[in-house]
Amino acid sequence: MSTTDLLRPPLGSAVAPERRPGTALAAAMLGFALITLDTSVVNVALPAIGTDLRAGMTGLSWVVDAYTLPFAALLLSSGALADRTGASRAYAFGVVVFTLASVACGLAPGLPSMLAARAVQGAAAAVMLPASLALVREAYGDPVRRARAVSLWAAGGTVAVALGPVAGGALTTAWSWRGIFFVNLPLGLLALALLTRVARSPRRPAPLDLPGQLTAVVALTALTFAAIEHGPRAWWALGVAAVSFAAFLVIEARRRHPMVPLDLFRSTTVVVAVTAGAANTVAFYGMVFVFGLFFQQVLGLSALGAGLMFLPMTGLLAGVNVLSAKVAARYGARLPIVVGQVVAVAGLLALLTVDAGTARPVQALLLVPLALGCGFSLPPLIAAMLEAVPAERAGTAAGLLNAIRQTAGALAVAVFGSLAADGVAAALRDALLISAGLLALTALGSLRLPRHRA
Repeated sequence: MSTTDLLRPPLGSAVAPERRPGTALAAAMLGFALITLDTSVVNVALPAIGTDLRAGMTGLSWVVDAYTLPFAALLLSSGALADRTGASRAYAFGVVVFTLASVACGLAPGLPSMLAARAVQGAAAAVMLPASLALVREAYGDPVRRARAVSLWAAGGTVAVALGPVAGGALTTAWSWRGIFFVNLPLGLLALALLTRVARSPRRPAPLDLPGQLTAVVALTALTFAAIEHGPRAWWALGVAAVSFAAFLVIEARRRHPMVPLDLFRSTTVVVAVTAGAANTVAFYGMVFVFGLFFQQVLGLSALGAGLMFLPMTGLLAGVNVLSAKVAARYGARLPIVVGQVVAVAGLLALLTVDAGTARPVQALLLVPLALGCGFSLPPLIAAMLEAVPAERAGTAAGLLNAIRQTAGALAVAVFGSLAADGVAAALRDALLISAGLLALTALGSLRLPRHRA
């Protein structure tokens, strides 16, 4: 039975809501929102978590990266898992594990148990994300409608980004930081309820690459450890990362069914998408991390006050995501991708003027161009990546793109957190310059994208 047959209601029956692509899109959007919410909601709660669990700056960096690191590393093979088992099955498994791990985070009595639960959360998120994109890819056959659906999928995440800092600040201030994890329980149950009304996805042959997955995990873990830690241990970790990454490339080049088909990188669109997506993540989530510390540790704001400072920045993201899809449909993906990155660079440079004496409303407004630029460029990047690969590689491509983005985010938090250990105000300036430089380079690289319409 074909996918088209699966999406057609049976004769003589009432209209089956599970055959409607909108239901699949809603389920996928909610899952992406859960994943994104768990990133943005934690940042403003870090000082409270540190106080309660007696964690210093290194420990707080690991609270973020214990989630991001397995998320990034396992995305590589979880994309193939979504293709192999069917996107809907993989997605359901990921949502169940993610929700249970969220409860474990909320109940964590100390830092070790918190980090363990966060790692399980990240692993589950790795399963959910490519499966959610694959659900959208299956539900919308027309490229234009698919691009619009991807923009709505991204909007679900950006709404969570907008609500995350405020919700995290409100829950931390009025109750406890533990509430930021318990809120995932009803959202996870709702995602599962929606998924029961979605047709089962077809299974496609996609052998798992365990040697490649193992070397990828070792390489990324060692690289992140080297960025967070200091001294001889950091250099040893960097050496392990280099050797593991070299082994990963050799394995992927020789395997018949590699986890990351290296021939994907022969496509200019794929190269631009992964590099620009990584720079986008460094700039956006790196700044949320650093400014979350700056607002509380330098300005002395409460968790709620810090969350409200992000509201102008994040509140416009969903609308910009949708607008970028319309622009891409009319003019092609290159225009919004390049323009978005240029606007983000301008916003980062403007933020160099911020210090403790800058008026708080001005600080909040200066964050807006960064968010607008990142939000305008990201959906066309994702849609272009999916269009550049065959349908049977949709899950693999989604896993690759988001693995690189999450790895970039983990490294940004690690590096910026290490800088912040010597002073948050000085680290802020360095982080802004690093992010602006990366985005400027990828904006130039994005000019190589074709001019044609999406």
